[in-house]
This record gives sequence, C-alpha cells and structure tokens, in this order.
Amino acid sequence: MPNGTSLNGGINGGNTGGGSTRRPRIGLALGGGVARGWAHIGVLRALKRYGIEADIVCGSSVGALVGGVHLAGKLDTLEEWVRTLTRMKIVGYLDLRLRQSGGLISGDRLLAELRLHLGDVRIEELPCPYAAVTTDLVTGHEVWLQRGELVDAMRASFSLPGVFPPASIDGRWMIDGALVNPVPVSACRALGAQMVIAVNLAGDILGKARKPGASVPTAAGFDLLRLVEDETPGHRAPSGIGALTRRIFRRDYEGPSLFGVMVSSLSIVTDRITRSRLAGDPPDVHIVPRLGHIGLTEFDRADDCIREGEAAVERVLPELHDALAVFATGPREWTRTPVRD
Repeated sequence: MPNGTSLNGGINGGNTGGGSTRRPRIGLALGGGVARGWAHIGVLRALKRYGIEADIVCGSSVGALVGGVHLAGKLDTLEEWVRTLTRMKIVGYLDLRLRQSGGLISGDRLLAELRLHLGDVRIEELPCPYAAVTTDLVTGHEVWLQRGELVDAMRASFSLPGVFPPASIDGRWMIDGALVNPVPVSACRALGAQMVIAVNLAGDILGKARKPGASVPTAAGFDLLRLVEDETPGHRAPSGIGALTRRIFRRDYEGPSLFGVMVSSLSIVTDRITRSRLAGDPPDVHIVPRLGHIGLTEFDRADDCIREGEAAVERVLPELHDALAVFATGPREWTRTPVRD
C-alpha cells in the first residue's frame, strides 16, 4: 500500500494549519444482490484504506448481512470464509426443504454458521447505529430492524421470497428488504447521516451471466442440480433431492428452469425498484460495482466480487473527495492517497 494520508485527512477534528474541521456524519447504504454482495467486503476494505469510516450503516438483504458482520468486528472472519467457498460447499449449505416450509431452502445451516461466529450479539451493542431493512409480508410495509439479536435481523433481511422462509420478528412475518428498499439511502438519512454513500449491486444488469451462444441466462451462474449429480457416484442426485426439487432446478429444454424464472424475475423487480428509489432519494456518492457477469448464486466467486468492490471505490474517488469537501466545515485540504495498512 503506498504511503500517504487519508482522503478525509484533516476533517476529523485535526489541525491542518488553518484550523480544525468537522467531519460529516457519514451513512453507508449497502444494497442487496445475493452472491454479488461479497463486493461489499471490497468496498469496506477500500473505504477504510482511504480513511473513510461510516457513522451509520443500513443494509438490505446481503447488504444487511455484510454490514452487520462488519460492525460486529467479524469482517475478517467472513472474508476468510467466503474465499474458501466452492460450488459443492454452496450446495451443502442449500438445505432444500419443500415440505412445511415457506421457501425452497430452510437456511438452518447458514443460520448456524452465523451464530457460530456472532453468537447472541445484539444490535444495541454495535459501535454505531445500524438498521437491517425488511418487508412485512402481510402489509408490505418497509421495516427497519434496529434492536434485538443481530443474526435474527440479518436473517429476516435476506429472506428472499420463495427461496428462504419468512422470518418471524415480534409476531410479524418478515421477508427480504430489497423488495421495498434495495439500497436504503432513506434509512441512512433518517438515522442522521449528513452524507450518504450508497453501494448498488444491481447497476450492471446488462452483464448477466449466460453460456456462450445461449439466449437465456443461467440465474445461478451454473446448473446447481447438474453439478450435484456430476459430483455424486453414479451421477445420481443425493437422496435428499426428490422429484419435485429436480423439476424446480432442472433445465430439460432450451428455456430457463423454474428456479431461474423465479430468481431472475425477483432480480428484475428489485432492479426497477432500485432505480425508482434512487431517483427519488439519490445518494451523495454512488458506488456501482460491475458485477453483471456474476451469477446470483455464484457465492464461490468471492475473489472476483471483492476485487471489483475495491475497484468500484477507486473509480469514485473524485466524487468522494468532492462530497467530503462539500459536507465538511472549515479548511478543505485532503489528499487522494490511501493510508498505510
């Protein structure tokens, strides 16, 4: 890492030769995007290198997960874990359960992994204000979870309809927050942010993953069922995968699978909602990682996502510099070189 000072050097109350300056209260809005959410790790790493720390963190779906883990001081653990994910490990976490369930995947194994590392940490114990955005399944209202166990709040926020069962919070059934507010800029402002940095994972929709020459993208980025069968002796699906499950994931013709139609449709809806919400309440700095080539369940591509998250921050450094200059008071002298790790 090159030598130098932070991007907001001199605005944290320090003396720059012409008097002290006051740093703006920064809000970080982390958007939803399923596997593309690992890019948030790269964004957080890059912002820290340039001396930018959020005072408020709000997230939807995977954004709530990464943001919560970050505030709990476990980002290193999360990064280490996601970098070791393989496609077969991913399949192992997809505990398919169609009976007595509101989703294809129970999510119990993933929840157990989160509790293993986070325990019963409560949102009230985090070092700064945090909100996990969810959607009330009955009323359709946007709900910001700002108290209670962190794992429960994150689980509710990434309850993708049809994929994960709804989460019960205080007697209300909650589903994915990205359905109503995919990039929660408004939540950051409501919690007191003077300057909002938004990370939008849906801004590169034209790069959707598809096989060369194929007319229909593979929503997952790869064929989940075929992968399982190819890795199983005799090329047979494990006993836990029944006929109905095979119908959901199988692509027996040139068109998309049922799973692909469902997940891609949700992605289209959230993309349109994102555009509408950001047009009505634009962030002060808009970070858009180029992730359209990453499949929605390609969680094994963490290296690519994290790298692109860092690159996306580098691309908006001039905007970050200008926003800090506008929202800070006092002398406005900064450099654009990262701090030494």
